[in-house]
Amino acid sequence: MSFPVIKNAGYVLVHTPDMIIQNGSTTSTERVVNPDSDFLKEVGKHIRTYEEVVNYLPNQVYIGNLRPEELNNYELPWHDKEFKGQRKGKFGEITPQDEFIAVMKICDSFELVELTEEFINEIKPKIEENYPELIDAFNKIKPYDVEADKHLLDEEKAEGLYNDGKLVGIVKAAHDVDVNLNAHTMFENLVVKASGVLATIALLRNTSVNKDEIDYVVECSEEACGDINQRGGGNFAKAIAEVAQLTNASGSDTRGFCAAPIHSLIEAAALVKAGVYKNVLVVAGGSTAKLGMNAKDHVKKGHPVLEDVLGTFAILVSENDGVSPIFRTDLTGKHNVGTGSSPQAVMTSLITTGLDRANLKITDVDTYSVEMQNPDITVPAGAGNVPEANYKMIAALAVKRGDIERAQLKSLIEEKGLPGWAPTQGHIPSGVPYIGYMIDDLTSGDKNRVMFVGKGSLFLGRMTNLFDGVSFICERNTGEESDDQGISKEEIKKIIGESLRELASNMLQE
Repeated sequence: MSFPVIKNAGYVLVHTPDMIIQNGSTTSTERVVNPDSDFLKEVGKHIRTYEEVVNYLPNQVYIGNLRPEELNNYELPWHDKEFKGQRKGKFGEITPQDEFIAVMKICDSFELVELTEEFINEIKPKIEENYPELIDAFNKIKPYDVEADKHLLDEEKAEGLYNDGKLVGIVKAAHDVDVNLNAHTMFENLVVKASGVLATIALLRNTSVNKDEIDYVVECSEEACGDINQRGGGNFAKAIAEVAQLTNASGSDTRGFCAAPIHSLIEAAALVKAGVYKNVLVVAGGSTAKLGMNAKDHVKKGHPVLEDVLGTFAILVSENDGVSPIFRTDLTGKHNVGTGSSPQAVMTSLITTGLDRANLKITDVDTYSVEMQNPDITVPAGAGNVPEANYKMIAALAVKRGDIERAQLKSLIEEKGLPGWAPTQGHIPSGVPYIGYMIDDLTSGDKNRVMFVGKGSLFLGRMTNLFDGVSFICERNTGEESDDQGISKEEIKKIIGESLRELASNMLQE
């Protein structure tokens, strides 16, 4: 049986300026512990406009309008560089907040989201123009007297939906006492669902695979939906598939903190390789908790709040089509329980495991896609340049293995690495932002092999101090569909034919 392929990818960013203030963990926590802080008084002055977000270089890379390498032509910081961006890109688009609020209502199955009549009338032409796939569902929305239920906000039985500082709707709690169904949690979960739907739509617009041919969906964001008896029971995957009208798909959720997307892609590839499903969609919604996560440091340094978008993606793993990059399911890497938590031990386990199985050197991989965190965000926050740190460890490992000389260390980083461009949404930067470009590079481009690496911090859940990580390799498709032993279909037919002729000859002799 041949290896599966990564066929298409879709990427969407959602600009959510009001949600930074209202729903981001940094600002919402500050309102509780220090409601009169200077930060809360200043943060609103540092929020970028939609146009500024569209013109931001890393965002244009995310949706496919600029190659990642082109960021090297601009010195950091990037947020003050002039550039004319576009809403739509090769892989997806940047969605404004007002349209996203409407999509949240479209994704509401239990009448928890309510919108004012004025807002519904204002947003309808935009949904008709930009998301015609959802207009039938939008037309079923009924207006609501939000003012009459404003008391629910004070009673913490609802979360407000704001646009340009104006209350345009609410998200109500789904239960009176179940904390898993309170307004805050329902808001976060509806954001995951709605942003996941937008990423799925972006992918469907860019693929030759009919949506009815998608068999299974794996959702891999960092939130979890469930009630008091099933805290993280799910299922975001089927919820997203329902709105995106993937009527022949089933699905389930996979959770693994930041490494979940790579785990999920390996699962998807395994399902296709085994013949269980032909087309598996891996999708992740965005996280409102991480909006403005490092805003205090950004505001303190006079920068705009750079964590002002929800990041989301969708990736389609399919049977071998003879063209798309193949997913080498036999060359995966993983961080074992006994590996240890030192950076060197983690990187060694993830990088070398797959390579050693194929007797490959670190230099045999053309590009490594690691944690593609945007340094424009992380450096001012004191977290450093995350991709650069990863590439330095890979280069040091190459020296230690004897794959390169010490003098080649810097050149390897430049040749195999990429500047980071993904928003700090936890799971979103974890290797996958490059997949859209990888498809180009391994088909029409000049590259032959790419490794994707995802890492996670499991100690955040207070269940273990372990780190986590997985990796996989994609290669250029030669067009030869071979099984695990490298025997093509034509060779198999030839062997069967010769066996049948030999059997027939023996029978005639008898």
